[in-house]
Amino acid sequence: MLEYFLQNMWQIWAVVAVVCLILELSSGDFFIICFSIGAVFALISSVCGLGVYWQIFIFAVFSLLSVLFVRPVALRYLHKNDPNRASNADALLGRTGRVTEAIPVGGNGYVQIDGDLWRAVSPSATLIPAGTTVRVVGRESTIVTVETL
Repeated sequence: MLEYFLQNMWQIWAVVAVVCLILELSSGDFFIICFSIGAVFALISSVCGLGVYWQIFIFAVFSLLSVLFVRPVALRYLHKNDPNRASNADALLGRTGRVTEAIPVGGNGYVQIDGDLWRAVSPSATLIPAGTTVRVVGRESTIVTVETL
């Protein structure tokens, strides 16, 4: 049984690479993908006929090199390394949407932004009818403040 696994290590490295890619999809911080890169190089070394110890060494070296060199580049270009990057509801500020339920003076209605419905209020002294295009200028909890364009 052990001999079978040692002869087919390329399959194990392929599974490790795919599992790491799947785990990376759930985290998105470009750390686990470095192990996937290491597993691909270990797979190549296995196909070339190197021993198990060399495969593990190659896996460790290329994983470490990926963490040191590939991850910073990926973070810089894909995440823009902005520590103040707006996320969740803060990312709505400045976005445009369409009023789906009229926003009366002093009351609230609903605005659709990228397919999501948000409760909205308006600081203006006029009714904003349904179908109007608006821009988000503020938010308080899950209620956005909008103005017409």
